[in-house]
Amino acid sequence: MIDNNQFNDNDKEIDLLKPNEEINEVIKEEKKSAIKEYFSCFKLDSKSIATNAIIAAMYVALTYAFFFCSYGQLQVRVSEFLMILAFFNPNYIIGLTLGCLLSNIYSVTMGLTLLDMLFGTLATFISAFLMSLCKHLFLSTLIPAVINGIIVGAELTFILETDLSSKNVPILFWTNFGFVVLGEIIAISVIGYIFFMSTIKGTKGRFLKVINAKRNLNFKF
Repeated sequence: MIDNNQFNDNDKEIDLLKPNEEINEVIKEEKKSAIKEYFSCFKLDSKSIATNAIIAAMYVALTYAFFFCSYGQLQVRVSEFLMILAFFNPNYIIGLTLGCLLSNIYSVTMGLTLLDMLFGTLATFISAFLMSLCKHLFLSTLIPAVINGIIVGAELTFILETDLSSKNVPILFWTNFGFVVLGEIIAISVIGYIFFMSTIKGTKGRFLKVINAKRNLNFKF
């Protein structure tokens, strides 16, 4: 004998699943749209190339202008405040990374070898990329501090300590980590944050148009 109640219960379960499936589809579409929107910021037109070239030049110029505090174990690279540009437009990751690479050429003369050109630039690229994904301005400024602290801190430890089996290695790493983090916080979380916040507020948001902001237009300070 067929139990009609069983069929009714099955129908109810199917009806309950339909809204969940629809929600999942909406979530998938939103994710696809967000990814598409993100990568649409990257362009290779003449304007984009020129803008990234200017950003790279500014990064190099500021690094060399403050060369006395831009390199070494204890450094405050003032040019790093430009990293905040990636928070508003991922396309600027290119110019920032290129600027760091060119700036780190000078680090070879400081005895930091070619490792700084490789790992220092890698740290900048990763930091800028993660900043472009962040939604909170101040929190985004802490990302380069952590990333550079780990990568550059390890790099400096490797350069300064030839005997990696030494008990001094952990102490040296955390010392380098602390110095790098402190320098990044001063350059980005203090100088950069204050500059961008005051400029955006002072121009009533018009500065966002000047830097061609594509993301985080309604960001949280």
